[in-house]
Amino acid sequence: YAYIDGAREARKALVEQMLGTLVTIAKDVKVQVEFNPRQVVAYRLLGYENRLLRAEDFKDDKKDAGEIGVGHTVTALYEVVPVGEAGASSGELLTVKLRYKMPEGDRSQELTRAVTEAGAGSGEASEDFWFTAAVAEFGMLLRDSPYKGSASYEGVLELGKRGKGEDAEGYRAEFLELVEKARGLK
Repeated sequence: YAYIDGAREARKALVEQMLGTLVTIAKDVKVQVEFNPRQVVAYRLLGYENRLLRAEDFKDDKKDAGEIGVGHTVTALYEVVPVGEAGASSGELLTVKLRYKMPEGDRSQELTRAVTEAGAGSGEASEDFWFTAAVAEFGMLLRDSPYKGSASYEGVLELGKRGKGEDAEGYRAEFLELVEKARGLK
């Protein structure tokens, strides 16, 4: 489904994203992230509250999960509290496990990858990272999340502009316009 409120959204849904909607490349896709307790004291997944699975359901092929279409991507953000002084540790930070079934299959396959902490600072983050952070902060403001801390519409706009990049289709600019409208309503 898609909500179409104008020509730009119609083009996005019916032209640019249609193939991904019609052609499934994997079904019952599940992701499990395990943080290394020697590296991470605490963590929190931002969003996806309505999609959480119990740990024992991860390997259960009878449990329904999401589908991934051609060209689709999924991003998950975690707030992480590192052990000790930030940047002092190195090694495996977390393990990501991905289970999926082929579109016509009934048995899942699993991929596992370790992620190491490279000691990179926020100054080295990509434009996509900054834009994603802006979207997450905006979501916390809209929901009046107890975790929003010092989040503000001005902060969202600052992050969003830092991550806007080339924005060939104008979607990021449209997001920034939406933030401006929400700020005006407050």
